[in-house]
Amino acid sequence: MGVLRRDELQPNVTIREVAETDRASWVRLREALWPGALSDHDEETRKHFENATSVPVVFVAEADDTVVGFLELDYRKYAPGCRSSPVPFIEGWYVEPALQRHGIGRALVEAAERWARAAGHFEIASDADVENADGIAAHRALGYQEVERVACFRRSLVNA
Repeated sequence: MGVLRRDELQPNVTIREVAETDRASWVRLREALWPGALSDHDEETRKHFENATSVPVVFVAEADDTVVGFLELDYRKYAPGCRSSPVPFIEGWYVEPALQRHGIGRALVEAAERWARAAGHFEIASDADVENADGIAAHRALGYQEVERVACFRRSLVNA
């Protein structure tokens, strides 16, 4: 995967695959997207660089020498509405709030789509929490088609 030309995005933003020197920033951004699991983020990002297969594929957005967004692309055996298996799946996608709505998220998704296409895939999937109206709107703005909504439930069996 190549780097986007600077004229394809804001003049000071580059989209590229994550490097080990980005790990602290990647952990910070993961914690912003999925709060409350900092030690898990630290361990998972460390293991990413120890694993020779580099799955998931991670793209970062860098602005003025600072990582300001990321996208994690992994595979799932199944994704609702998809016909292929495995399916490239956007597991995490985040841009710092101050830089949202400037094309950075779109550029991250386009990088993932190019990577999946080059790997021979003809579809890609993602999800967003039902309550995440901004995330749903972002997916729709990029041409993603909603195929399913779900509510998950849990009941404790302790002291029931």
